[in-house]
Amino acid sequence: MSANTTARTVRRRGLRIAVAALTAAAGLTLTACSGSDANTEPAGQSDAGMAVESSGTGSSAKEQGSGAQADSGAKTDAKTDGKGGAAAKKPGTNAGGGAGSGVDRCHTSGLRATFATGEDAAPDPNAGGSTTTSVVLTNKGSRTCKIGGFPGVDLKSENGGERWSLARSSAKHGSITLAPGDSTDFTLNVVLTKEDKGFYQPAFADITPPNETKSITIKWPWGTLVDQRGATHPGTFVNPIG
Repeated sequence: MSANTTARTVRRRGLRIAVAALTAAAGLTLTACSGSDANTEPAGQSDAGMAVESSGTGSSAKEQGSGAQADSGAKTDAKTDGKGGAAAKKPGTNAGGGAGSGVDRCHTSGLRATFATGEDAAPDPNAGGSTTTSVVLTNKGSRTCKIGGFPGVDLKSENGGERWSLARSSAKHGSITLAPGDSTDFTLNVVLTKEDKGFYQPAFADITPPNETKSITIKWPWGTLVDQRGATHPGTFVNPIG
């Protein structure tokens, strides 16, 4: 083999080694790139998962914001209702005049009580059952007051030993405003008797105005009553004022 042939053979081998080296390097480079891509894909999926979770959080935040607006609306409605309620509860708006009208109830100390004793007011002693008598209440004070409902009426004997607390009727009632000097009345249904047995003879009547604890004592001007103190439905009872 000549020297020139030997030199060409050596150069070819060198080129093949260089090509082999370049191919190996390229393969390593491709492997490295492939590994990088493999590592990037899970990261991309992780980012996508975070994005979904973040989107969910944002949705929750919007829903919470919507809820907050709803709560705000509810508070606004509550305030509106509150104002309406407050307006409805202003003093002086109650029908018929209440505490807000500035008129207090009539107290015992400001009233005078008497039996109506005129000719037309006297109970009929010959009535074949229940008849009526009236008690007049007068505002003797210097201020206007309001009265209504059932007064208490306790009949008592001369020495006060025998008492009869009269039952109330089932009649409905309202209220009456009394200016100074004005009067109103209520009636008693009474069953009089001329018999000398089974009777009750009152001497006085204690009149207690509605919602009061103190009474006014007045003389009983009429005759004897059928004693029905133990009766379930006595014929002698109290009717309301107003």
